[in-house]
Amino acid sequence: MKIPQTKYAKTVDGIHIAYQVLGQGPTDIVYTPGFISNVDTAWDQGRHAQLFRRLAALGRLIIFDRRGTGLSDHPDREESLALELGMNDLRAVMDAAESERAVLFGFEEGGTLAAMFAAGSPDRASALILFSPWIKGRRSLDYPWAWSDEESQAWDQHVEEAWGTEPFMRWLLSAEAQELSGDARFFEDHARYFRSCASPGTIQAIVKMQEEVDARPILPTISVPTLTLRRVGDKVATLDEARYITNLIPGAKLVELEGNEHVPFLGDTDEVVVAVETFLAGVRHEEIEFDRFLASVLFTDVVGSTARAAEIGDRSWRALIERHHAIVRAMLTRYRGNEIDTAGDGFFSTFDGPARAVRCAEQIIEALEPTGLRIRAGVHTGEVQTIDGKVGGLGVVIGARIGALAGPSEILVSQTVRDLVAGSGLMFEDAGEHELKGVPDRWHLYRVVE
Repeated sequence: MKIPQTKYAKTVDGIHIAYQVLGQGPTDIVYTPGFISNVDTAWDQGRHAQLFRRLAALGRLIIFDRRGTGLSDHPDREESLALELGMNDLRAVMDAAESERAVLFGFEEGGTLAAMFAAGSPDRASALILFSPWIKGRRSLDYPWAWSDEESQAWDQHVEEAWGTEPFMRWLLSAEAQELSGDARFFEDHARYFRSCASPGTIQAIVKMQEEVDARPILPTISVPTLTLRRVGDKVATLDEARYITNLIPGAKLVELEGNEHVPFLGDTDEVVVAVETFLAGVRHEEIEFDRFLASVLFTDVVGSTARAAEIGDRSWRALIERHHAIVRAMLTRYRGNEIDTAGDGFFSTFDGPARAVRCAEQIIEALEPTGLRIRAGVHTGEVQTIDGKVGGLGVVIGARIGALAGPSEILVSQTVRDLVAGSGLMFEDAGEHELKGVPDRWHLYRVVE
């Protein structure tokens, strides 16, 4: 897979954000990095590249550098680095990449940013994945996992004295990359990568901002499907912290992976991607279920339209069919029907109640009498599904097949409709059992009578 081109998105507060897009597919995945990143030099790190390419196999992957790091603008004011303003970065990148809705994959406090975005813009987030998350920057009695003042001071000292050096990387990764301790090239490469991401002063400003973050209040408001991931041996993000964060998000799930690596691109990245893939498959299945709903469908079309058009000529037929359309649409409005599709002289509409669908068909037939047009109509109530923004599914097919069997000025309904409208005053007579093309079993139909 070719390394993608770096582009820039401009936020509402005037910051330029570097981003890249790779892969393709119906699902967009936005990878929100931790405190630093560089979308160009990340590709020089084989482990970054492996994770990105694997995620891009699941859909269209969007990666970016948050403000203050990598190739994005470095604001000259410390307050411009606020995590809340980082939501502008995410939104600008999604807009520039023409991503209406995406899965947000956030690492560390990049997960905090992703969670804030998902809570505030649930229409733009289809799911949330938090890898080794933390949500509070300063230790307290009710959040004992954040840095203490002593740990924060030790970090500042290491940054001041050795940022971007091999000894710094060995100190930082000592707890999570023990198997790489003899790989000098790995630490040299990561030291170079860190230098390309930010300077010591920028890092100190970012960490100072992070220490003031407490995003716990927003977690219970998250409504999108959420997955928390961590590795069982991770000493940086403990199991207790991961459980605490997960439990604050309604319906969130926690999955532990093998290994001790804190970052997603170290260790077994295949296991990370498999966990993401499994989660997304479940989300897609759930969305399909949500797109199913019970509806009453009405199909109508003009009987003998070809012969009538030939009899009166194209111009007169066009005027007549326009009158037909106006009548049908007026009755749909009256009976609160939704016009789904129109083909020639046929209409497909849905209603939230079968009695209204039948009454609508009756009134269309009556209103068309002065025009000389006669329609056939079929009504069925069943489960339908939204497919690519259109209503479809077996319930729609059944309704269409029933309508095709009706005669002039006749309304046929399924047994389901007859049973559901009991007590409505509608009267039916038995129209026998029929085979419906492409539909299993035989179907008992009923004719609406006065």
